[in-house]
Amino acid sequence: MNEHHLNWDDLRTVLAIARAGSLVGAAERLGVSHPTVFRRLGALEARLGVRLFERARSGTTATPAGEEMAAQAAELEERVGTLERRLLGRDLRPAGTLRVTTTDTLLYGLLAPILAQFRAAHPEIELEIALSNEPFNLSKRDSDVAIRPTTRPPEPLVGRKVSAIALAVYGVRVREPEDLPWIGLDDSLSGLPLARWLAARNHPAPLRLNSLYACCEAARAGLGRTLLPCFLGDPAPELVRLGAPIDELEGELWLLTHPDLRKVARVRVFLDFTAEAIVARRGLLEADATPPNGASAVP
Repeated sequence: MNEHHLNWDDLRTVLAIARAGSLVGAAERLGVSHPTVFRRLGALEARLGVRLFERARSGTTATPAGEEMAAQAAELEERVGTLERRLLGRDLRPAGTLRVTTTDTLLYGLLAPILAQFRAAHPEIELEIALSNEPFNLSKRDSDVAIRPTTRPPEPLVGRKVSAIALAVYGVRVREPEDLPWIGLDDSLSGLPLARWLAARNHPAPLRLNSLYACCEAARAGLGRTLLPCFLGDPAPELVRLGAPIDELEGELWLLTHPDLRKVARVRVFLDFTAEAIVARRGLLEADATPPNGASAVP
């Protein structure tokens, strides 16, 4: 009878396939090869005597049995994650690995020197930084802390707003700024307020990128004008503000964690240290009247 018992690897495999919609996608999520996922699924279905997924060229579709198993696996994953977070909350010493998710724009424009200072002050804490512009979810323990621009922190995360974020249009200094073409954002960032702001004005953008940091680099190269957070655009020596910061696009910078993790020593130390360092740089984030590079805004 033991041969029919399920183990966690079986459930993880089924859940990954259901979420990814393909064996290839599941392999990427699990960090294994496609043949490994194929072999695991085949062995599991043979052991249970039931088909869990229908395979097609377009991907995999869960059968009723597969849907039920995936749902139970997701529930178990959440319960295990909750237990793990509660156990981690008993940690009293600021040491170990801390996983932080943020955006490429924030890392390059603001956080890199802060992280270096933190590592020097707390060498027993190892940092793992995950860069992503996609929506984030700390409930699955993908990360312990999120440093993100948002005006609506997702539940059940807790944290603090540490600064406003000003945005303005930037480009190289030219006699006629209106002659600079727009550098836009591709569809992967269409949900951002600044992307909607651009779309509402029907600005043609012959160049579109999937990263604000990339937009900054393109603008510095003279490829056009673009919307940027002032903390990224102001320090760039090649760029000037082509107008005042846009009030309706002002964002917020939040430090967030899961409620079960906020008492973990390394999480608490990191949040306090980072908040203090960011507040000290609030003038850059909220945009002083005169950019630090000495270039005055172009009307």
